[in-house]
Amino acid sequence: MSEVELPRVLQQLWGLEGPARPGPKPTFHISEIGAAAVRLADAGGLGAVSMSKVAAELGRTTMALYRYVDSKDDLYVVMLDEAFGSPAPVDASLDWRARITAWAEAFRDGLARHPWVLQVPVFEPPLSPKQLDWMEAALSAFENTPLTPKDQLSSMLLVNIYVRGTAQLTANLLTGDTAILEAAREADRLYAQRLAMLATPDRFPSIAANLAGGRLEDFDADYTADEFQVGLDVVLDGIQQLIERRKS
Repeated sequence: MSEVELPRVLQQLWGLEGPARPGPKPTFHISEIGAAAVRLADAGGLGAVSMSKVAAELGRTTMALYRYVDSKDDLYVVMLDEAFGSPAPVDASLDWRARITAWAEAFRDGLARHPWVLQVPVFEPPLSPKQLDWMEAALSAFENTPLTPKDQLSSMLLVNIYVRGTAQLTANLLTGDTAILEAAREADRLYAQRLAMLATPDRFPSIAANLAGGRLEDFDADYTADEFQVGLDVVLDGIQQLIERRKS
């Protein structure tokens, strides 16, 4: 079997020596490129990031940047590794539920700090070092349960999808821009009014009942930490049921 070759961007992130490239030797670490790109994205969104702007942020030419990253997709890999960093250690003596809850809350907080992450195209599972730290932390939460390796991976993905989904729904809130937030609230109110006109109780009784209770108005603008926890508890209750089945 032939030796597996890592893309150049991953070789650099992992500190592995790849083939020498012609021209001057690198003058800074690839993580500095990631940090510069993250600063641009935090300030202006993902659309503010380009190879030329990152190069300017570093005081380099665009061509110089290509000594480190071959494409914008490579740049995204470096940005994601830099934006989240490694997860904070969690007490291994805690039960699986407390550990994965801490992981989910840390992931949620990371997305709140860097909401542009939700717009980064995802073409393959993570392979960068800090992103694998996050995967390891999530999977290790289930290490003392009867879940199979496949169960553990599916459970981790379920929690990941829940956190990303709620963050996506509350993306307007995460910007911190009051004008955008008020526009989102107005859009929600208009949506609720139109929905009330169309979702009559005889045809859509569940929708109508939620409308009557005010649960479908201002959802993303007023989504709270308590509501996040309620949804997460439902997800974790499902995983608990799987754990109980695996015990039998």
